[in-house]
Amino acid sequence: MPVRWVRMLLCALGLICAAHTVLAADQPQWGERETRNMVSGETGLPAAFDPATGDHILWSAPLGGGSYSSPIVAGVKVFIGANNTDPRDPRHKGDRGVMLCLNGKDGSLCWQLVVPRTGGDDYLDWPGIGLCSEPTIDGDRVYTVTNRSEVVCLDLNGLANGNDGPYTDEGRHMTPADQPAIEPGPTDADIIWLYDIRAGVGVYPHDSQHVSILVDGDYLYLNTGNGVDNTHVKIRAPEAPSLIVLDKKTGRLVARDGEGIGPRIFHCTWSSPSVGEVNGKREVFFGGADGVVYAFNALSPKMPEAVQTLERTWRFDCDPTGPKEDVHRFSKNTHEGPSEIMGMPVFHKNRVYVTVGGDIWWGKHQAWLKCIDATKTGDVTETAALWSYPLERYSVATPAIVNGLVFVTDGKGTLHCVDAETGQPYWTHDVGNAMWGSALAADEKIYVGSRDGVFMIFAADKIKSVLLSTKFPDEINGTVTAANGVIYVPTLSRLYAIK
Repeated sequence: MPVRWVRMLLCALGLICAAHTVLAADQPQWGERETRNMVSGETGLPAAFDPATGDHILWSAPLGGGSYSSPIVAGVKVFIGANNTDPRDPRHKGDRGVMLCLNGKDGSLCWQLVVPRTGGDDYLDWPGIGLCSEPTIDGDRVYTVTNRSEVVCLDLNGLANGNDGPYTDEGRHMTPADQPAIEPGPTDADIIWLYDIRAGVGVYPHDSQHVSILVDGDYLYLNTGNGVDNTHVKIRAPEAPSLIVLDKKTGRLVARDGEGIGPRIFHCTWSSPSVGEVNGKREVFFGGADGVVYAFNALSPKMPEAVQTLERTWRFDCDPTGPKEDVHRFSKNTHEGPSEIMGMPVFHKNRVYVTVGGDIWWGKHQAWLKCIDATKTGDVTETAALWSYPLERYSVATPAIVNGLVFVTDGKGTLHCVDAETGQPYWTHDVGNAMWGSALAADEKIYVGSRDGVFMIFAADKIKSVLLSTKFPDEINGTVTAANGVIYVPTLSRLYAIK
């Protein structure tokens, strides 16, 4: 039997063993399960390593040259977005969005989801970049959103153990429409079902889908990616929803928001939802691209066949003095304009912590970390504000709350440490270039990386203590993941496993 097939068989066996149980030390979803807090319970993690010498580097795997996602770990498998600059399979040639499933022991390929570009309009699916959405693992299923705005449910084992269906047209899906379909092989993804967001709810996405699906019971909650067109001043689909819910078993559309956010979107809908229990009820929290945090009642276990409108429990405008109409007249205005939410809202002890502010490329240079009382109802803009802390430039970060402290990054390249109860600042540190990834709290440490490759570790304490400063040969766009005694650092071109 060829070595490649032996490796595939071992990958499949490892996946089957882990298929029905997600280990406590895994990281099956971006952020802490449900709450989205950027913390991990891992201990014994490395506090020192050197990418240049390979010290403590377990392995590294190539991602092409356009990776902007963060790694997800389930059992012995590691998932991350990549592109097809250096094809891993000679059958797949040309620009593609790719999600890799790697063997956690050595970084070798188990299988990959390969998705051709949308074509026609680069702003619907930006060329050259990898698949940006972080997958969510639930049992033996992998849920993610492709660069073509499709929600896909995948078999954790890939096609190495056969094509499970009901979807069986993987060969056509992985091939551009103007080329003959490829015969699927054991290193390809097994699609169980597929839901086309554009066709299903009429969204017009922008640049690339960045979605981390939230699993709650039998339902998948996800942002739709609705945004501006190539002019950057027009919303093509103003009536489309920003948040939808699908049945995780079938992909059926179950519910959508009715908040009319579309006309107020300044750039794009990139924030993913979280969930928590407030006053005995489960609520879903969503950061709108209009700078408003929305809370909805979580869906009951059995929903009717007709598509429902999510029931809002409260809304909090993080920037009440910002413009709410004709927002695109402020495009490229760095002094005034609307706010948007790009990071995820974190639910912690009946509070919601969220970053909000001007757009990365087109908006004002003003941003904040907000703390909201999640126990109130209605329009709580005036009544639920607990504290507000100013950030430098924009922030796309999701907060990390640990030891009574909040750690958050911003677009100027600063790491902030503030008191979780009061918002009192304790310290800041200039890491370097802009940071698009969030800070990760694990093992009493804070891990951060910047877009010039600088990587730093701090003590998770209100007194600043730098434990490590090193540099990777490439920019770091995603968030560090800790799982099973290993930290995973994603750079633009490689994923590093450090133990």
